[in-house]
Amino acid sequence: MKAELITRFKNITPEGVIELVVWRVPEPVPPTEHGFKYRAIYAVGGQRVVGFDNERGKGDHCHIGDEERPYVFTSVERLVEDFIAAVEAARRAP
Repeated sequence: MKAELITRFKNITPEGVIELVVWRVPEPVPPTEHGFKYRAIYAVGGQRVVGFDNERGKGDHCHIGDEERPYVFTSVERLVEDFIAAVEAARRAP
C-alpha cells in the first residue's frame, strides 16, 4: 500500500498562509503508532506561528510560537479541530 492522501487544504491570504495535509501511511512514522503522516502550518510573514506534525524520530508534536510541545494524536478530525483552535488563539494574541 502506498501513502493515501486523506485531506489537503491551503489558503493564502494577505494575513498569512494556512496549510494542512494528512496522509494514511502503510507503516506508522516512528515513534508514532498510528497510521497517519501529517503537517499543518499557520505562517505570517514567512514565519511559523503554529505548526503540528509528526516528524520521524520526534513523533507527534506542535509548535506554538517558539515553543515545541508534545501533541497527543487521536484522530484526523481532532487534529483539524486542535489546529484550527490554535490558529484562532494565535490570531487573537496581542
